[in-house]
Amino acid sequence: MKKQNLFLATILIMSMSCEDENNPGASINLWGVDYPVQTTLTLELYNLNTTGAIPAEIGQLTKLRHLDLGKNQFSGPIPPEIGNLTELSFLSLKDNQLTGEIPEVIGTLQKLNYLYLNGNQFTGEIPSAFGNLDNLYELDLSYNKLSGSIPSEIFKLQSITDLILGSNELSGSISYEIRYLSHMTGELDFSYNKLNGSIPVQIGDLIYLEHLDLSGNLLTGAIPPEIGNLGVEELFLKDNRFTGRVPQEICNLAMCFSCVYESFDIRRNKLCPPYPSCFFDHHKDEQDSSGCL
Repeated sequence: MKKQNLFLATILIMSMSCEDENNPGASINLWGVDYPVQTTLTLELYNLNTTGAIPAEIGQLTKLRHLDLGKNQFSGPIPPEIGNLTELSFLSLKDNQLTGEIPEVIGTLQKLNYLYLNGNQFTGEIPSAFGNLDNLYELDLSYNKLSGSIPSEIFKLQSITDLILGSNELSGSISYEIRYLSHMTGELDFSYNKLNGSIPVQIGDLIYLEHLDLSGNLLTGAIPPEIGNLGVEELFLKDNRFTGRVPQEICNLAMCFSCVYESFDIRRNKLCPPYPSCFFDHHKDEQDSSGCL
C-alpha cells in the first residue's frame, strides 16, 4: 500500500509539474515585469539605460518573435538560452557592453530576418553557423572586436540584403565566393578591418548593390574594372594600398562623382594618373607629390 501511495504521489507531482509548464497563465519576471510565457510575442527595452546581464530566463519566452534590448548597458555574454527562441524574426542587442564570443546557437534561429549585434565588445570569430540563417535580410556585427577571417558560409546567405561587418579586427582576403551575394540590394560594409589581398573580380557580380565600403583595410593591387558593373550609388575604397590606375569602367557607376567624399572616396591609396574622364578637378587636390591619389 505504501509503495502504491508513493507511486500515485509521484504521478501527481509529475502531472502538476507538466500543468505548470504548459499553463497558459504562467509568467516569468524580467526587469520587474511579469511576461506571460505562452503569449509574449514582443519584448522591447530599447534605450532604457538597463544594466546587468541578460538573464538566462529569457529563454523561456519561446513564443517571442521580436526581441529588442538595444542601446542599454547590458554586460557579460549572450546567454546560450537565447537559442530557445526559435520563433524570433527580429533580434537586436546592439549598442550595449556585451562581451565574450557570439554563441553558435544563434545560427539555429532559422526564422531570423534581422540580426543586430553591433556596438558591443564581442571577441572571437564570426560563427560559421550564421550561414544557416537562410531567411536573414540584415546582419550587422560592426563595431566589435571580432577577429579571424570572414567565414565562407556568410557568402551563401540566400536572402541577405545588407551585410555590415565594419570596424572589427577581421583579417584574411575577400573570397571569390562573394559572387554568391549577387542578389544583394543594400549595403556591403567590410570597412576598417585588417583585410588584405586584392578585390576579387567577382565583386562585379553584385550588380544590384547600392553601397560598397572597403575603406581602411590593407587591400592591395589594382581596382578591378569589373567594379564598373555595380549598381552602387556610394563607393568607398579610401585608406588602403591600391596601386595602378583607376579603371575607366568606374565611370559606369550611377553615382555623383562631383559630390566630394559624400558618395565616392578613393583617397589615400597609390592610384596614379591618367584618371577616368568622369573625374573632376577636385580630385587633384588630394594628389601627393608624385601626382597620385
